[in-house]
Amino acid sequence: MKINLPNQITIGRLLLAIVFFVCLEQYDAKAPNAWLMDLSAILFIIAALTDIVDGYLARKHNQVTSFGRVIDPFVDKILVLGAYIFLAGDGFIDAGGRKVTDVAMWMVVLILGRELLVTSLRGVTEAAGTSFGANIHGKAKMFLQSVTVGWILFTVGHPQSLAFAAKLRLPLIYLMVIVTILSGFSYLHAARHLLSETSRPTT
Repeated sequence: MKINLPNQITIGRLLLAIVFFVCLEQYDAKAPNAWLMDLSAILFIIAALTDIVDGYLARKHNQVTSFGRVIDPFVDKILVLGAYIFLAGDGFIDAGGRKVTDVAMWMVVLILGRELLVTSLRGVTEAAGTSFGANIHGKAKMFLQSVTVGWILFTVGHPQSLAFAAKLRLPLIYLMVIVTILSGFSYLHAARHLLSETSRPTT
């Protein structure tokens, strides 16, 4: 199977995500390492930007494929969800027992739950022959989630020099969680015609 350029970029983003996760796995807040956080942030930003590039190229050159429609959102979810899972993990608990990222596990559960809900709705809706692409709310959610990950990584790596930004970290995280949840309701509204079905006529 020949893989076009947009899909090659998507696969490259998946490989970047793996390296990114390896960096996060190596971090220990009890012995903080600023350069490791900087490297992680740079890898994440590059991976996030390639999502814009591959989508643009696919549309411009009419190279939207079934493979791309599956793998692109899959890689996006792996990258973002994986980032928040790691940021809520034990590697980011300092010697005093404080979570330096301010990301709580319940937040990760809500983010994951929203993604599972929307993925399920998309599958059911498109199986019924109705398009269920990302809307403006979903794109705003993805943008805010990505910005928040980068913000967390840089402020954790440089808590003193970025002290003001670190103070804004928790409000930004809560804003991201709220927007994530609200964006899920927009998809529920879009699929309301299917959700309102109580039975199907028999033939």
